Amino acid sequence: MSASGLDIAVIGAGMGGLAAAAALRQAGLEVTVYEQARRFTRLGAGIQIGCNAMHVLRGLGLEAALRAETFYPRSWNNREARTGAVLFDMLFGAEAEAKHGAPYLLAHRGDLHAALASAVPPEVVRLDHRLAGLEPMADGRIRLVFANGVVATADAVIGADGVHSVVRTALFGDDEPRFTGRIAYRTVYPAARLDGYEIANCTKWWGEDRHIVIYPVKPDRSEIYFVTSQPEPGFEIESWSATGDVKVLRAAFEGFHSEVQRVLAAAPEVHKRPLVDRDPLDRWTEGNIALLGDACHPMTPYMAQGAAMAIEDAAILSRCLAGAAREEIAAALRRYERTRLDRTARVQLTSRQNRWGRGVTDVDWVYGYNAWTAPLAAA
Repeated sequence: MSASGLDIAVIGAGMGGLAAAAALRQAGLEVTVYEQARRFTRLGAGIQIGCNAMHVLRGLGLEAALRAETFYPRSWNNREARTGAVLFDMLFGAEAEAKHGAPYLLAHRGDLHAALASAVPPEVVRLDHRLAGLEPMADGRIRLVFANGVVATADAVIGADGVHSVVRTALFGDDEPRFTGRIAYRTVYPAARLDGYEIANCTKWWGEDRHIVIYPVKPDRSEIYFVTSQPEPGFEIESWSATGDVKVLRAAFEGFHSEVQRVLAAAPEVHKRPLVDRDPLDRWTEGNIALLGDACHPMTPYMAQGAAMAIEDAAILSRCLAGAAREEIAAALRRYERTRLDRTARVQLTSRQNRWGRGVTDVDWVYGYNAWTAPLAAA
């Protein structure tokens, strides 16, 4: 039994779910994480870990491990796609770390996920558990039914199960996320494939109706990542994740700067997925059930803040639930919701505009936020 006497079920073992589990355990709660996948896989993708996310990860004891595995960029340099002219050089490195109190790091998604998994004992993670249904019981606890036949109960349920959240559907009904009409191609590959050409920094190359972001994901720059956003007529939203055609991708970026051409020419393969988001929700909670991360505020990747918002959620959630009695759970979850609604909605809508970094940009309101010390909504 936990120090608080409460047990929390977290649905989903992605970035947000694992961060929530680690933060809740640190606050003295008993946690079980249910994940539908049979095993964790190392996806070929990069991720930007903003200073705001690093504040939370530092509080979970993961900073040293992440610094050892990630790239410490000088800046996020925004450049015009054809001429290479600098539109806005968003400085990071030591300058941002001193200003915002935490570093900005570029990582392989697998390395960030592994770090978060290391903060949660493996015995509390239940793989191959796809949630099929949940319902409140007379005593206030929540009954969970899984597709493999397992039935469990918990004092509270946190739905961290992504943009197609089963928990969200159970609370608020089923609807499809908004397809932006744009596709992301992405991959990670060894920098050796560039035959000595060096990618020294993080750069977003802005075209008229498409862009590509390129950066190293290892401290020695031995692995390179890129991700695009572009229109692709005829793409079917049902193809949620598919192998892309490298030739089609290269053709889509003809005329871009020579650095882009080199990176795309060296890419052995790519995957593609539709870019989706949703309008901000008015509420994320119902009784002792709450949503977290993409389950409640999915967003386009143009600010590189999707995972960061979920990680921030985790810290705020743990602060609101810390020390709560069973009869106080619903109020604690509403406090979590009220604390997070405005900030995540602002990030969702700002990201949707896809202007972040294209010109002089105020970044302080994003990167200067520390979820461990930010004010909570009134109890």
